[in-house]
Amino acid sequence: MASFNSVCCVLLLLMINSRSYVAAQLAPVSVISSDGVIPNGNFEEAPNPSNLKKITIVGKYSLPKWVKRGLVRYVSGGHKRVGFTFNVSRDVHAVSLGQDASILQYMRLKHWTYYSITFSATRTCPLDKFIRITYGGGSADFGFPSKTLYLSDKADTFAWGLRTATGTSYIHFSNPTGHPKYPACGPLIQAVAIKELPPPPIMTTGNNLIHNGNFEIGPYTLENFTTGVYIHPYTLNPISPLPGWIIESRYTIRYITSKDFFIPSGSSAVELLVGGKTNAIAQVIGTTPKMYYNLTFTIGDANNGCIGSMEVQASADKETIKVKYESQGKGGVTHASLRFQAVSLSFTTRISFWSVFYHNTIDDPNRFCGPVLDNVRVVLDQ
Repeated sequence: MASFNSVCCVLLLLMINSRSYVAAQLAPVSVISSDGVIPNGNFEEAPNPSNLKKITIVGKYSLPKWVKRGLVRYVSGGHKRVGFTFNVSRDVHAVSLGQDASILQYMRLKHWTYYSITFSATRTCPLDKFIRITYGGGSADFGFPSKTLYLSDKADTFAWGLRTATGTSYIHFSNPTGHPKYPACGPLIQAVAIKELPPPPIMTTGNNLIHNGNFEIGPYTLENFTTGVYIHPYTLNPISPLPGWIIESRYTIRYITSKDFFIPSGSSAVELLVGGKTNAIAQVIGTTPKMYYNLTFTIGDANNGCIGSMEVQASADKETIKVKYESQGKGGVTHASLRFQAVSLSFTTRISFWSVFYHNTIDDPNRFCGPVLDNVRVVLDQ
């Protein structure tokens, strides 16, 4: 009898392992070879019609390149669906995550490499609060402004930084919010992209002690999305998708490009969205105690209807400067400089910038805007 029980246990374990192996084989693994939208990251590959119950996806592996769990719906632009309209052209697709639902993609990436994930998402009803993105190294929650309700020109784009440890990784989107009475009500994901980032330098040398002071190195920017890319603070995302910079804010900043905004120079800059010293962007640079340095930078507006008296405060060790700029919301710049002496015996100096005031765009009082920062330089004062 004991021998029979042993044989049964062995057979049971073999069955479990076999099912686990089959499940692992079924789970798709995408090979990421270049920057851009990940395989089926724009959801153009639709589930087989036999795996759709109206717009609800049936089957764990029915969404090509993804593994889904829970109530996930496949939405096409231009169609009236269950009381809401996905207000974009018909050839655009997205997925909607119901309460506690998720989608996951396994990816083969480089070992010990920095990446940023860019994704565009919005809410489908006023009950939604945020979407959760998870990677093997951690997770973060991304919230949406109250009026992003299936509007093609208002869908928000976010970036999240990560560092791989092994070759096979995953990206996981889930909806931990919801309401028992409205289980289908959840965030809508329209596009997901990835970009390899250079490793952060130990210390910048040369003519400019600031690393990435023109903000030309940053997260991937999606085509056909015009709202810029929101970057979370350091406390939620320690791996910055904006190399060299620490986002100290309790709120996000916005990474903007010349495709959709006015940029003082080059193709990229950052917009300081929320006022206050606790909402800063900073960088620690190498300096020599008692030596003098010159900090120069440019501020302006992004030509996005952000009107009013703007003021940016910059600090370097014990020195600070406040720079005022009267914005007409049509694009413009002013330049500033600050001479400071390095006093820290740690051979480092912290350079910080923050917007003094709060601003909102004239066409949407629910959306923050603010001064644009660009061309940050620190050089030795010789």
